Amino acid sequence: MRDAEPGILADSASSARPRAGVTLVGVSLSLAFVSALAMVPGRDGDIARVSRVVESLDPPPHKVLPVDASPFVRTERILTGDTLGDLLARIGIGSSDVVQAMSASPEGKAAIRKMRAGRTVSAVIAPDGVLLTLDIPITERDFYRLERMDGKLRAVDSDGLHGTLTRTGSGTITSSLFEAADRAGLPDAVTMKLAELFGTEVDFHTDIRSGDQFSVLYQAETRNGAEVGVERILAAEFVNNGRRHTVIQFDDEQGNAGYYTPDGSNLKQAFLRSPLEFTRVTSGFKMRFHPIKKAWRRHTGVDFGAARGTAIKATSNGKVDFVGAKGGYGKAVILRHRNGITTLYAHMSRYAARLRRGQAVSQGDVIGYVGATGWATGPHLHYEFRKNGRPVDPMKVALPKAEPLASADLARFRMLADRRLTQLAMLNYRTEIASR
Repeated sequence: MRDAEPGILADSASSARPRAGVTLVGVSLSLAFVSALAMVPGRDGDIARVSRVVESLDPPPHKVLPVDASPFVRTERILTGDTLGDLLARIGIGSSDVVQAMSASPEGKAAIRKMRAGRTVSAVIAPDGVLLTLDIPITERDFYRLERMDGKLRAVDSDGLHGTLTRTGSGTITSSLFEAADRAGLPDAVTMKLAELFGTEVDFHTDIRSGDQFSVLYQAETRNGAEVGVERILAAEFVNNGRRHTVIQFDDEQGNAGYYTPDGSNLKQAFLRSPLEFTRVTSGFKMRFHPIKKAWRRHTGVDFGAARGTAIKATSNGKVDFVGAKGGYGKAVILRHRNGITTLYAHMSRYAARLRRGQAVSQGDVIGYVGATGWATGPHLHYEFRKNGRPVDPMKVALPKAEPLASADLARFRMLADRRLTQLAMLNYRTEIASR
C-alpha cells in the first residue's frame, strides 16, 4: 500500500488541472486519504496518549427513613403433626402467653384440639414482634380469636367479625364458561353453582356458543372485612345462543331456600334420580340371584356401586322416619316425603352427624356414607323408592314435580323478582357498553 499511495496522489493532482471544480474535489479526496493514513497504527506521526485519572468522589447524601410503626400480618398453614408451639415458632412469635391464654378457657382448649392440617392460621404482629391478634380456624367457617388488650391476650367473640357482602359479575364467553368467569374475577364456587343451576337447560360441553353471556348477583362471606367464601347466588342469567335463562333465589315461609324462574316455577325436580353424584348402577330393579341367599329373589331397589365413605344425599325434601340397623339392610335411613312417598338408603358405613328421627332434611343434604353393612358383599348403596308402601323402579318412575309456591309466598316472590330482574338488567347494560 505504501508504494501505491504516491501514485494515487499524483493521479489525483494531474486530473485536477482541466477544471477548478474537479481540482477542489481532488484536493478534498487527497486530504481525506492523508488523514486516514495518518491514523493507521504503526505509522509515523503523533500517537494519542491515554492516561488514567483517579479521583475520589464523595457519596451522595442519604436519608434514614423512619421505622414503619404499622403492624404486619403473617399467615401459616397447619401441617400434619403440628403442635401449637410448632405453628407459633414458624410464625415467629413466642408461645408461652398464647398457650396460657388459650388454656384458661374450655373454648381455647377446644380450639387447640380442633387444629386440622391444611387450614391457615393468621397473626397480626407489631413491628417490635409483639402478637396483637391470632386467628385459629376451628371449622371451615368459624375461628377462635385472641386479641391483646391492656397488654394481655384475651379471647374475643368471633361471631361479630363475620359478615356478608353483595357482589356482582358478568362476562361474555369466547371459549368456555370457566375461562370467561376467570376473566370476570368470579370465585370458582360461583362458577360451579352457575353450571349447576343452568345445567338442566344448557349442556356446557356442547351447547356453548362464542358470544353467550352471563350475569350473576351473589352474596360473599366476609371475615374481618375480607372475602373468605361464597354464601349463595341471589340471581343469575345466562344467554345461550340468543335464548335467555334466568333464576332467582327465594326463601319460602318455612325457610326453605330454592331457585325459581321469574314466573315462580321451581327450578329443581322434586326428586333426584340418584342419591350419589358419581356412580354406576350395579344391580337394577328386577329378579336376580341373591349373592348371599343363593336363591332367586326380587330386587326391590337399585344398587349403586361407589367407594366406601362416598357421601349419600337425600333425593328430596322430607323427614327422617327411621335411622338405625335394619336386618339385612345394615345401617339404613328411611325418609318420608309428601304424597305417600318414602325412600330407603341401606348398607351405610355411618350416618351423618346428629341425624335423628323426625329431623327435616332438604334435597341434597348428606344423610350418610356408603359402606357394606348388612347383607352386602362389598361397599355400595341400596336405594328404594316406595309409593304408598309399594316399591317402584326409581330409575323409571315419573318423578313428581316440585311443589309450587304458596299464594302468600308467590306475592312476596314477585316483589323480589322485580328487584332482582332490575339489578340483572343493569349488569347486562354495563356488560353491553363495555363490550362495545
